Amino acid sequence: MIGLTAAQAAAAIKSGDLDAAEYFDFYRRRAADDALNAYTWVAEQTPELDPDSAFAGVPIAIKDLFCTEGVPSQAGSKILEGYRPPYTATSVRRLKEAGGTLLGKTNQDEFAMGSSTENSAYGPTLNPWDTTRVPGGSSGGSAASVAAATAPWSIGTDTGGSIRQPAALTGIVGLKPTYGAISRYGMIAFASSLDQAGTFTRDVTDAALLLSAMVGPDPCDSTSIGLPEPIKPPTARDLKGIRLGVPEELSGEGIEPGVLEAFHETLELARRLGATVETTHLPHSPHGLAAYYLIAPAECSSNLARYDGVRFGFRAKDAKGGLLGMYTATREQGFGPEVKRRIMLGTYALSSGYYDAYYGRAQKVRTLIAQDFATAWEKFDFIVTPTAPSVAFELGAKTADPLAMYVNDVCTVPMSLAGIPGISIPNGLSEGLPVGFQLAGPAFSENCLLDAAFALEQAIGFDGSGAYA
Repeated sequence: MIGLTAAQAAAAIKSGDLDAAEYFDFYRRRAADDALNAYTWVAEQTPELDPDSAFAGVPIAIKDLFCTEGVPSQAGSKILEGYRPPYTATSVRRLKEAGGTLLGKTNQDEFAMGSSTENSAYGPTLNPWDTTRVPGGSSGGSAASVAAATAPWSIGTDTGGSIRQPAALTGIVGLKPTYGAISRYGMIAFASSLDQAGTFTRDVTDAALLLSAMVGPDPCDSTSIGLPEPIKPPTARDLKGIRLGVPEELSGEGIEPGVLEAFHETLELARRLGATVETTHLPHSPHGLAAYYLIAPAECSSNLARYDGVRFGFRAKDAKGGLLGMYTATREQGFGPEVKRRIMLGTYALSSGYYDAYYGRAQKVRTLIAQDFATAWEKFDFIVTPTAPSVAFELGAKTADPLAMYVNDVCTVPMSLAGIPGISIPNGLSEGLPVGFQLAGPAFSENCLLDAAFALEQAIGFDGSGAYA
């Protein structure tokens, strides 16, 4: 069972070669025995299954910030400890309607703020390739569960790289679709203009299948517009006629030598598959991190104001000073250090006298980055970069230096600011640890992006069994 992709398992269940309940229970036991702290909650029994549905009952692991009715949905934070929503996120509901079954909720950086899953109130998740190292973040639990084969596939969210970066660090496929392709209704918000649900899978075919069930407009989310055409299974075997642009700003200085070596080997492979590969420029992308770490904290300072100890979640006991004292004590005890840091940064950036100098200017940079990509699409079909500048780093190595942690998003943030789709596929090892290759395309180019990733994936032939063998 462990060798089957989700699509293969669904096909085997439909054909009668695999029992759906037995398959679910196999993964339920593996998830319950998880030694990586990838889960915050695991289903206690096998639910009702529909072998004739699209997903045939194949279990799915869900990031902790997706609201799931009656199931703990805590966003990795103490301030939501034990919170059981009265409704289910639209994306999760659509997966259930397709026949997917909830296997468990996965660990994450608190409110999706982090690049290592060390900021969770429920302890760090470990990388299955090396348990002394991080799995990336913020969706580290979702990534680790798939890499360690404690789930056949999972979903997470990507604000500045929180799907693509952990996918690269754990040797799996991570897809962030176009902003608005999937409804954000029921996703516990971090930065509303950036948050986007996406997929973690063992291969590109599974990514397409999982994405196909999640996309679509939603009356509960005015920013959701879906995709112009249905997601198709990828079939491309070559890259003939495909033009790949390699931005110098995101593929040189600051990238570890081993990661860069694997990147150039993949570029050469792309050439052999028929692609043209040329250097290009995204001149404003070096300012992406600075813009992101003003825009995202500003939005989080607004979104997290709702956690006051009154309506839901944690409330500080024995707080003094009346209502204001209760607010203060609840937030002091309920939020972790990184969340407090970003709330303070965001509140400052939005404050009177500083709005134009910081938040307003960051939004202008965001527009310029989007324009850089629009110019690139006149000459290229896809932009390609290393997904992360390094392999998975050791636990605790960067927790004392927030700026060093933020640099992990340098290659992924520009795509998030522009709202365009990106996918990370594993393309080899460096120091015995996986590295990722990122492809990004124009808005709504998911089918073409999946085809190109599929062709490269078949040619690379990466074996991810090292994470669970």
